[in-house]
Amino acid sequence: MQQQEKWIPELGTVVAFTNKTGQYAGEVMETNGPRALLKVLAVLKHPEQGDLHNPYNPDVPMFHERRALSYTEKTNVPYSDIRPFRGEVPDYKESLQAAVQAEIEAIDRLKRWAERSLAQLEQLAKDYK
Repeated sequence: MQQQEKWIPELGTVVAFTNKTGQYAGEVMETNGPRALLKVLAVLKHPEQGDLHNPYNPDVPMFHERRALSYTEKTNVPYSDIRPFRGEVPDYKESLQAAVQAEIEAIDRLKRWAERSLAQLEQLAKDYK
């Protein structure tokens, strides 16, 4: 079995990376053993809210609020969560607004699906009597 070599980006390279549940574009500032220090340049996907161990459950003891990493914030990220970035890096504020709006739309779509499913199941429950 061959061992896959890990990709180690060069200093100054713009990369895409995952941090917790968010996805970002950032610049490599340092490489430190199994991790790289990255500077945030844009938000590609806003972090998810709530308890990650109980997804889509609103009835948990602590419903976490997760903010996106700030512009130029530095964070250490394992190489396994870093990949090459393709394209032009969007403006941070515009990317943050687009990412949070996309997350709102996804949650709204899920909410509407849940409401329709609930209505249909309630009708089926009546039919089953």
